Formats: sequence, C-alpha cells, structure tokens
Amino acid sequence: MIPKSSILLIEDEENICSFIATIMKNQNYKITTASTGTEGLHLCASLCPDIVLLDLGLPDMDGMEVIKK
Repeated sequence: MIPKSSILLIEDEENICSFIATIMKNQNYKITTASTGTEGLHLCASLCPDIVLLDLGLPDMDGMEVIKK
C-alpha cells in the first residue's frame, strides 16, 4: 500500500512521540520524527514533508521560532 502523506513530527516527549508515530504508521502515513527544533528544521529542509506536526515547547527553541525559521 502506498503511504498517504509524509509527516514530520517534532516532539521532545518520547512517549508522546512514540504514541503519535505508531498511530500514524498504522494509518499508512510515512512518519519521520525529530526531538529538537534544530533537528526538525534540518529534516524539514531535506525531506520536504507534506505535513509538520510541531510541539510548541521544545528543549532548544520555542515551536513558534521553528515556524518563523
């Protein structure tokens, strides 16, 4: 089956990240995860995901800063 969309999940809480990733994979989405804003920005630039799910409280920068960059 072909994945529906590619998703980049930027979330620093491991249990939340794992939970969301598992659900998305079970629904046939291609999901990539990042635990910091910096890592998320690099992955976003290199992968060009269809959707970004972004936590606003990240350890290295605020999620709003990620959006601005």
